[in-house]
Amino acid sequence: MDSNRTAKLEFAVQMSCDRCVNAVKGVLEKEPGVQSVQVNLGKEEVLVETALTSSQVQTLIESTGRRAVLKGMGGSESDLGAAVAMVQGVGLVQGVVRFLQLSQERCLIDGTIDGLQPGAHGLHVHELGDLTQDCRSCGDHFNPFGKPHGAPQDADRHVGDLGNVTAGPDGRASFRLEDSQIKVWDVIGRSLVVDSGEDDLGRGNHLLSKITGNSGDRLACGIIARSAGLFQNPKQICACDGVTLWEERDRPIAGTGRRVTDTPAAHL
Repeated sequence: MDSNRTAKLEFAVQMSCDRCVNAVKGVLEKEPGVQSVQVNLGKEEVLVETALTSSQVQTLIESTGRRAVLKGMGGSESDLGAAVAMVQGVGLVQGVVRFLQLSQERCLIDGTIDGLQPGAHGLHVHELGDLTQDCRSCGDHFNPFGKPHGAPQDADRHVGDLGNVTAGPDGRASFRLEDSQIKVWDVIGRSLVVDSGEDDLGRGNHLLSKITGNSGDRLACGIIARSAGLFQNPKQICACDGVTLWEERDRPIAGTGRRVTDTPAAHL
């Protein structure tokens, strides 16, 4: 499900001079996986066509000393839809996962989740966007065709089966996946759930293997909401808590510096 297909990422970047522009272009253009870079100094915008994750591109831009915020995503074709899920759960687990419909057949899933135990964690779209009982009320895996649970590459699988994401020693899972069964227009209003353990992809001997992948408890979840595409997000203030785009950028996704009640500004 990993792919080298490119997507276009729109960043707001704090820049004040031509030297800033040259620094940002220089670090991006020499990076394998970056196909093109366009910089608008007047609007403080950077458009990158790339096969890298949004987190990787943001890290590259900020290595020049300029702060950056992802404002929109788009594909090479016409705007087919974008969505975002802000996941939150047990302890300090929190993150942002974006969906971009690259074509009628392919959906890009780009995300960063912090606060996880190192190792693999099951990732699934669930049928309900209901968080009234936290992740317990999200329903079962999204499975409109009544298939058994499986791996992302399987023809017979739940549509919501996205396999595993892997957290490193720092507790962060940063990932870029492509999927042929997920459609943005089908998952808006549903939920995305991160599990506490590894999904066995339907290959295990446990009774739950063909039902859930035996991936443990539901660790974190969030409703999948419609999101801004390229050049569709002019906002400079985060609607969730009234802070500026740059103030929100300085808050971590999870941990010290962000209260449990704060919500990351995935679509300002």
